[in-house]
Amino acid sequence: MNLDLLAERFRADLSRTAGIGGAEIAAAAERLLLAVDPALRMTLLEALSQAAQEIAHALPGTQIGVRVEGREPVFVVEQPAAAAQPDASDKDDGDTIRITLRLPEALKARAETLAAKRGQSLNTWLVGAARAAADGEHPPSGGRPGKRIRGWQR
Repeated sequence: MNLDLLAERFRADLSRTAGIGGAEIAAAAERLLLAVDPALRMTLLEALSQAAQEIAHALPGTQIGVRVEGREPVFVVEQPAAAAQPDASDKDDGDTIRITLRLPEALKARAETLAAKRGQSLNTWLVGAARAAADGEHPPSGGRPGKRIRGWQR
């Protein structure tokens, strides 16, 4: 997406409008446009990010983000293979609900890595971890909390 083109259209529209007020107003508008350009770009990026989030919510299992390459936004769409079909273990619980879970960024990154190693979406992996914890089992990462390994090996 070309933000330069959108910003130029905005500048042209504002310049035409300011031109109605005469040369002084047009010059003031031009100076104002130079100051407003970074805020305009940030506002456009925020709008794109919000749109990406709304689309992602409408497409379960799909993650959509916006990143900036150079000066231009690029949409990033990820749909893990496991997200296309829910795990059979998710089907047996009946109705599902949506919750908001806030995780520290580092923990989320570790969980995503573990989910990817298992070929699962983060959501599926988290459901498995919650189910295992509720059942008193070890988490899906294979680790066993509270267990110590003793001894040594050459």
